Amino acid sequence: MFETLSGKLGDVFERLRKRGALTESDVSEALREVRVALLEADVALPVVKTFIDGVKSRAVGQDVLRSVTPGQQVIKIVHDHLVEMLGGEAGAEDESGINLNAVPPVPVLMVGLQGSGKTTSTAKIALRLMNKERKKVLMASLDVYRPAAQEQLKILGEQNSIPVLPIVAGQMPVDIAKRALQAAKLGGYDVVMLDTAGRLHVDETLMLEVAAVRDAVQPHETLLVADSLTGQDAVNVAKSFNERVGVTGIVLTRVDGDGRGGAALSMRAVTGKPIKLIGVGEKVDALEPFHPQRIAQRILGMGDIVSLVEKAAETIEKEEAERLAARVQKGQFDLNDMASQLKQLRKMGGMSGVMNLLPGVGKVKQQMAAANVDESVLKRQEAIIGSMTKDERSNPKVIHASRKKRIAAGSGTSVQDVNKLLKQHLQMADMMKRMSKLGQKGFMRSMGAMLPGMPGMPKLH
Repeated sequence: MFETLSGKLGDVFERLRKRGALTESDVSEALREVRVALLEADVALPVVKTFIDGVKSRAVGQDVLRSVTPGQQVIKIVHDHLVEMLGGEAGAEDESGINLNAVPPVPVLMVGLQGSGKTTSTAKIALRLMNKERKKVLMASLDVYRPAAQEQLKILGEQNSIPVLPIVAGQMPVDIAKRALQAAKLGGYDVVMLDTAGRLHVDETLMLEVAAVRDAVQPHETLLVADSLTGQDAVNVAKSFNERVGVTGIVLTRVDGDGRGGAALSMRAVTGKPIKLIGVGEKVDALEPFHPQRIAQRILGMGDIVSLVEKAAETIEKEEAERLAARVQKGQFDLNDMASQLKQLRKMGGMSGVMNLLPGVGKVKQQMAAANVDESVLKRQEAIIGSMTKDERSNPKVIHASRKKRIAAGSGTSVQDVNKLLKQHLQMADMMKRMSKLGQKGFMRSMGAMLPGMPGMPKLH
């Protein structure tokens, strides 16, 4: 998300940084480019106007123009205004997530148009509440119109061990909602997720039904699920739902496929309601809290180290990490270790997922794109290692021509691919041996230099 906008803003601010002094016309010219970049990212026009006016009033002040680093000062002002536009407060850690501060079971009403990802988001949120906050969650489908809608939620519940209210044929949405709340009370549940029906567009029937369910259960949270790929349409839908039903927060789906990010940047300003969660993939665990401060840093190419550390903590298995650290300190690194690293990297979203959170890697990502680095290379490399025998993984030196042919055939790759992987392993093993002689401080410094040499990365010059 925001790749296009981030790239264009990066070019604008690069030019500002290079200038020792700035005039008012320099700032105005830069902000004109920022304005165009925001509009091309599909940010709502009134939001862009308010944003640019706010930045300009502060950026052309004497304190900025006469400062030692005027370019950096302007970037700081843009950053702070971005945070505010996204619903945060500059310099403060963001408040995000679902508010469950109420007497259980807490009703959470999911609303939105058909096709926005409402049912999947219901399961994603339920799973997140169960795993992250240790809540006991019950899901219920109130969609009695779309074929197999209730069955879809039931299957998602079964696949992820999330309790779902049994389906009773012929029961209407308000009655299902009341039954779900009663079942949640009797079952000692903390949260009851109510997945309502949607329509292909906003209409009176939809609004009246959602309002009736709202009045029946008095939800503590009413979350609007909106598809970020629809851009301004998503913003208009959010505005309509908020005016007619009243929403407490927004869940943006498919943000991983939206390089513009206009919906995310406009949503808070237009509705006054916070974006609470974002869907970043199809898997049921692909859901993240929306942090305005961190998102603003990503847009401006500052990276998001906090999210990277959190993601690493969630995905890296402690015992495996300790085992590998102990081996590396002894200078040991075989193909089993490499396979483990590939698996962990893929869990963290692949090379692009990690790099999106690192500061100042815009140029590196461009080089990766120019070198046609394919994320699927990680899966291919795992397949190659998986086609080796236990002895070959522990002792790669025994892998000669005939074995390479067998491994390539078994993994659906070529001998050239096998040779590339073996060469990369050799380079990594050599690096590990050197790192083992550096002591703890040297070890940590070298770890930071490893990224360009990791599997699938091009040699960067």
